[in-house]
Amino acid sequence: MASFGSVRNSILLSAAIIKGFLINAGIVFFSRFNIMLHHLPFYLLLIVFIMLLVMLAKRINVAYPIILVLGGLAISLIPAMPVVEINHELIFFVFLPPLLYEAAWQTSWKEFWRFRRIISSFAFLIVILTSLVVAWVASSFIPGFSLALGFLLGGIVSPPDAVSASAIMKSVKVPKALEAIIEGESLLNDASSLIVFRFALVAVETGSFVFRDAAFSFFWVILAGIAIGLAVGFLFYLLHRWLPTDVNIDLVFTLVAPYAMYLAAESLHVSGVLAVVSGGLFLSTHQHRIMNSSSRLRVTSVWSALGFVLNGLVFMLIGLALPSIANGLGDVSMNEAIGYGVLITGVLIVGRLLSAYGAIGFTLFISRYIRTAGAPRNWKAPFIFGWSGMRGVVSLAAALSIPAVLTGTTIPFPQRNLILFITFIVILLTLIVQGLTMPWFIKVLRLEDPDHHPAYEEERKMISQRLASNSLSYMREHYADELTAQPALQKISQIWESKKEFTGNEQLNVVCRNVYLEVINKQRDWLHEWNKDLKTNEEIIRGQLMQLDLEEEKLKLS
Repeated sequence: MASFGSVRNSILLSAAIIKGFLINAGIVFFSRFNIMLHHLPFYLLLIVFIMLLVMLAKRINVAYPIILVLGGLAISLIPAMPVVEINHELIFFVFLPPLLYEAAWQTSWKEFWRFRRIISSFAFLIVILTSLVVAWVASSFIPGFSLALGFLLGGIVSPPDAVSASAIMKSVKVPKALEAIIEGESLLNDASSLIVFRFALVAVETGSFVFRDAAFSFFWVILAGIAIGLAVGFLFYLLHRWLPTDVNIDLVFTLVAPYAMYLAAESLHVSGVLAVVSGGLFLSTHQHRIMNSSSRLRVTSVWSALGFVLNGLVFMLIGLALPSIANGLGDVSMNEAIGYGVLITGVLIVGRLLSAYGAIGFTLFISRYIRTAGAPRNWKAPFIFGWSGMRGVVSLAAALSIPAVLTGTTIPFPQRNLILFITFIVILLTLIVQGLTMPWFIKVLRLEDPDHHPAYEEERKMISQRLASNSLSYMREHYADELTAQPALQKISQIWESKKEFTGNEQLNVVCRNVYLEVINKQRDWLHEWNKDLKTNEEIIRGQLMQLDLEEEKLKLS
């Protein structure tokens, strides 16, 4: 065991690192986004409008990202409405890290690892192939587009948006395996598309592209980004474990962590997206070791609200950005620009559908030689997977980050405004066409669960009864004397014996409270152990763990 002195020195060193980071990050943040303070009333009114639109979306049973984009587009057409120009740094440095972190925190590592092959293929290989196809189509059919510009456009529009697909799937029943694959892919494809975007941007500005150097850089950016994310995540893990934190400090650490991961990676010119995803997955997997029940409940509730507000603002800003984007088309007519956008959208939709069926066909073929996880045996699931390719915030942010002029010159960046407009059309059409029709397709196709999970409520009841049975046996084995002497414990055991949940409404004395707390800790251990089984629904396990946290909080207040 480390001595107190060495632990103290480590804590002081870690605190100094965090302090230095916060100072530098604060300087960068306020220098770049100082202007936001002048628009604060506008953003507050925008949040109120977002809440109204979200309630409307729930009322008419439409995914809220679709309504928010259309709502932003509608109010942008009001004559008195000021033109809204989105700063790409606002998206990359303010919105993207927490959105990625929140998504990673909610992702099941078990499911992510189970479907790692198909997730990786779509997040990396299919993104690259999609970018190449878009490059060929754009250079062939859009005047003034070279292969390098087409590749740049492909890198921008290739990554599907996670929030849109998740919002739709929450309102319609889909197999857990398909949902896990779509959400897992969305965590990684942003990183690969932004890497492609970087290489294409260099190719456009320099006029040269060396495949060997690009391939090496591609893998380096990926691996180094993951490594930095894990390193920063481990640092925060140690801070949670070593420091005498409370609920507020734990929450602040989770708010600082994604920015620390992202900025650390980006400062070394590697993938900040993968850094946040890998670090977020690491901390989420170990949250039961570094936080108590109070911290976990507070972090979950705050991040749920924060993620909702940030997503709402982003989709609303996408709609609001149309006038400023359309005004910059220059010599290209509106009809021509819309036609190019429709063309690229069609290429993306058809390309993703073909990729989905191609990936499933390859999986079925390779499953003859190696073990593969849950490849679907019919055409329905690949169609829904292929149809889930709505585009969103990362695409628009990448397009906005194209410089106005070529580096080191005063020459305007070629086709920048047209790329921006095409990107907006792609986002709008995929959200409307695919987003509005996807629930209908899911209902009509009636997808079967390849894992044959029991119904949600049935499985939840089974796990609850198993917990009650194990808890009763544990109490009888380890606390037989207390069980005999304490009427409250006898009542709890009778509830468990009838295979029901104990709700924690009884008034417990100190002895009973300590015994019950010990049983709750054992229940957590059992739930984490049962979750290792691939057949167990992790969503139910997480719900049971949250229920245990609530029970523990009741005991603390009683």
